[in-house]
Amino acid sequence: MNKALVQRYIPGALFVVGILMVWSTRSQTAVPLAGSLATVLPEMEGYRATQQIIPPDELKIVGATGYVARAFFKPDSTVAFTTYVAYYDRQTQGKTMHSPRNCLPGAGWEILTTGRGTINAGGKAHEVNKYLLKKDAHQAVVYYWYQGRGRIVASEYEVKWNLLLDAAFRGHTEEALVRIVVLVPGAGKATREDLNAAYAQAEKLGSRIGERLLADMSRVLPSATQTPSTASAFHTETVALVTP
Repeated sequence: MNKALVQRYIPGALFVVGILMVWSTRSQTAVPLAGSLATVLPEMEGYRATQQIIPPDELKIVGATGYVARAFFKPDSTVAFTTYVAYYDRQTQGKTMHSPRNCLPGAGWEILTTGRGTINAGGKAHEVNKYLLKKDAHQAVVYYWYQGRGRIVASEYEVKWNLLLDAAFRGHTEEALVRIVVLVPGAGKATREDLNAAYAQAEKLGSRIGERLLADMSRVLPSATQTPSTASAFHTETVALVTP
């Protein structure tokens, strides 16, 4: 085919695809969960779990269809780690997932390092985001990823691209944000050697938590082949958010 002719039609083709994506995003159908978020890591051996409720004004900003968040305490009643899952049965303009990369600094955390980590689940290694944060004398290792529509994704750019494609060609954009915050013990007073050991311990715990969360989320999320018309009824619940 003539190159000039192809270039002539490219703008028009892109315009049509853009219109299709916008239309599909507005007309997409909500897809409910296959199970209850209350069953996602409700407990962990050796820790005591608690829940709190997100204030209504914050919940409105989050815009999630459902969420579950827990703080897990050591026997001495200090927080060891927190988990947070927000599910969106569909995503439209003004109702999309908020990246922890933006939300955590807003909560007073300073991002010291950013990178990627690996969590193994179901015999497969999954790439996730791994951050090191600081707040006053506290430090924390954070793992987070986006899970839904048959994918586990770390990159925000890839998530947005998948969102556009699925809105346009599949008609649904259900997805969950999954986040783990593991406190680094003794970060304010530890020597460099002790601090490195504490980092390694926090990362090991975060990977173990992540393995459980990946498995539980795979169980409650709609299947990759599920369509809006075959989805089951949505499970509603009142749950909590704890930020260390």
